[in-house]
Amino acid sequence: MAEEEIKKAETEVAATTAETTAAEPTKKAKKGKRVVTSGQVHISATFNNTIVSISDKKGQVLTQSSAGANGFRGSKKGTAYAAQIAAEKAAGVAKKDYGMNSCDVYVKGIGLGRDSAIRAVSSLGIKIDSITDVTPIAHGGVRPKGERKP
Repeated sequence: MAEEEIKKAETEVAATTAETTAAEPTKKAKKGKRVVTSGQVHISATFNNTIVSISDKKGQVLTQSSAGANGFRGSKKGTAYAAQIAAEKAAGVAKKDYGMNSCDVYVKGIGLGRDSAIRAVSSLGIKIDSITDVTPIAHGGVRPKGERKP
């Protein structure tokens, strides 16, 4: 008799928990915002656009911005001013949301925005530890085509 009462109580508890889980979905705890004190700034400066990506030390991108994303169109995207605005926006988000205060800068390309983007990052109070040029350089090129046969 006691066993029957225990089984009945267990089924009632199981039914009530099933009703509550079906009625209201379980809420996940909010993840805390990541704090990245030092990271990397990748600047790709071409003649047509300047792209600024900010990542952590592993290379996982935190935020990015470009001259085109900031409203510049056509030939204005390749200017130094457009690169400065793009770098300020990306670095501002990284500083405010992730607490970044130092970085390594990697610059690729030969566009007009190289120097102005670096200066913009520095002016926001982010300390620059190193500046590295990672522009690809041709070395000998591809194998030449064979000489024409008579």
